[in-house]
Amino acid sequence: MPSLRHICLFLLLGAGMGLALAAPAPMPASRVPVDVFFAHASFGGAVLSPNGKSLAARGVAKNGRQVLVVIDLATRDGTLAAAYNDADIRQFQWVNDERLVYTLGDRQLAEGQRVLAPGLYAVNRDGSKPLQLAERDASFVREGSRLKNNILPWHTYLMAPGAQDTDFIYVSSPAWDDSGYGNNIEHVDLLRLNTLTGSAQAVPRPGNTMEWLLDQKGQPRLATTRKKDVASVYYRDPATDAWRIVASYDAYLPDAAGFEPIGFGPDGALYVTSTQHSDTASLRRFDLVTGQVTGQALIAAPGFDVDAELVGNRATMLGARISTDARSMVWFDPAMQATQAAIDQALPGMVNLVTVAADPAAPWLLVESFSDKVPSRYFLYKRATRELSPVGNSHAAIDPARMGSQEMVHYKARDGLVIPALLTLPAGGVRKGLPLVVLVHGGPWVRGATWGWDAQSQFLASRGYAVLEPSFRGSTGLGHRHFSAGFKQWGLAMQDDLADGARWAIAQGVADPARICIAGASYGGYAVLMGLINDPALYKCGVEWAGVTDLALMYNDAWFTAGSDADDNSRKYGMPRLLGDPVADAVQLKATSPVEQAARITQPLLMAYGGADRRVPIVHGRRLYSKAKATNARVEWIEYGNEGHGWGLPANRIDFWTRVEKFLDKNIGAAQ
Repeated sequence: MPSLRHICLFLLLGAGMGLALAAPAPMPASRVPVDVFFAHASFGGAVLSPNGKSLAARGVAKNGRQVLVVIDLATRDGTLAAAYNDADIRQFQWVNDERLVYTLGDRQLAEGQRVLAPGLYAVNRDGSKPLQLAERDASFVREGSRLKNNILPWHTYLMAPGAQDTDFIYVSSPAWDDSGYGNNIEHVDLLRLNTLTGSAQAVPRPGNTMEWLLDQKGQPRLATTRKKDVASVYYRDPATDAWRIVASYDAYLPDAAGFEPIGFGPDGALYVTSTQHSDTASLRRFDLVTGQVTGQALIAAPGFDVDAELVGNRATMLGARISTDARSMVWFDPAMQATQAAIDQALPGMVNLVTVAADPAAPWLLVESFSDKVPSRYFLYKRATRELSPVGNSHAAIDPARMGSQEMVHYKARDGLVIPALLTLPAGGVRKGLPLVVLVHGGPWVRGATWGWDAQSQFLASRGYAVLEPSFRGSTGLGHRHFSAGFKQWGLAMQDDLADGARWAIAQGVADPARICIAGASYGGYAVLMGLINDPALYKCGVEWAGVTDLALMYNDAWFTAGSDADDNSRKYGMPRLLGDPVADAVQLKATSPVEQAARITQPLLMAYGGADRRVPIVHGRRLYSKAKATNARVEWIEYGNEGHGWGLPANRIDFWTRVEKFLDKNIGAAQ
């Protein structure tokens, strides 16, 4: 631990930012350097103390390591609470107003080079009383800091903070079954952990618990168990501490429960998102006596599922953060509505997400502010004076004037289904006849792109490309009908949605029909390959990284021996319903498996894989490359030996996107 204690906030966090956004400027002839987009973030976020009088922040030291700093908001003095020469601060949260917990990582290593778990550590705000709570490996970090009798195993993980008014926190610890598949979790234990002594006590489980939910007082109140394909929700009665079941449903059938627990209010009310009364999910209350969703929707967003994150203090449920076509705040509290309006007026044209402290009397609010052209910036807002003070900038080198504009568009697929998509256009206002990159999200059963600055789409736009990111059928967040329309549609209707998006862009005059490329990672990589196979006249080239190529491999034991982190229960119960049954749908799966159709890929193709990828083991890439290269000399291969499912090291991200830039310029030519 360095001896330095008091550090100037301005110098450490690089927070010298004015509130005014940069004025639009003519586009310079030179391109924005690649590393500006893909270097590590220059600021790692911040968290208010429970009383709202201090701020814990993850800054970057001169040696490039992320450090934990605590700032007294009355004096603006910063104190270095934790820093390491060989590790970075990763997750961090307040235990109470005096003490924090955090985990470690190493962002100077690729995934395959990391041999240490995140560990768990506690420290006082002034750097005193450091204590290692969970193993990072077999060694300790500081002399005298490890309690040999109490230290928890490496698989100990932080949960969301509870009441933040004692020295205790709750942590989770998974236990694996003896099936032979190292990824199959049998249950997850919940431990009450004293951050001053390291002593821990397990909470009695109602069964094979996989998920836990704490109430506003920091007590375990809800547990979700899973046995084979059946999930059950249990409630812990505050009066007796006894668990009782409130719902059971098919764990792998979407929306089978009709609700998803979100969190508890200060009055003990359970809030859920529910699709019981609509195709899309809304925020509602749940009656723990009857086991039913009750009342009118508290928050609904037509056309979108409300994936609310509750916002409140110890006294009141104030509102929620939601995602529709963009992230936003919804307030139940009139005073917070007025505060939001004042913040939005001070930071116009931005999404301004507000965080409150646990204490209702806290003098400060924390604001994360961003737009399509501006990466996340953090501000403090003083309630009494309406003063906004800059705290940190996640990507300080980004010039908003050189970023592209984004808009949410909609088009109809060939069967009439409406597909939302995010369209990013290069800076300068040109909208006609542009080379187009159809950028496909992974998952695929996740929410698609939402409005806001993104390194990949903005990098491509900075090179003169229009970027279309469709939320194709099967994407979440758009209602059950949109999601279920993607069941067993890999390479079929899901693929058609992407091609229909490219044709929409052509019809709008945005895209040059002779200059369209498809790109994506993971499932997106799969979609790139099937796009080249299904629509060779539409796509002139493809860029895929970490893409699935062999659907049959996902169903057999070789998937696991190849190093996959897939869960065997998902393979047995989930994939047959969402992707296809390996027996009943064998013909379809073979026809939509890129490795079986490799000879049909005739366009230029850039492929990239990580040698340590456990989500999509590199065997996927090698099988496809071997077959495609035999008939297509324009297939290029990149391998990052120590990388996982994506590129963790800036050097590899910069190398990859430099290669992508050259590949695209060669094949569809950027507008200069």
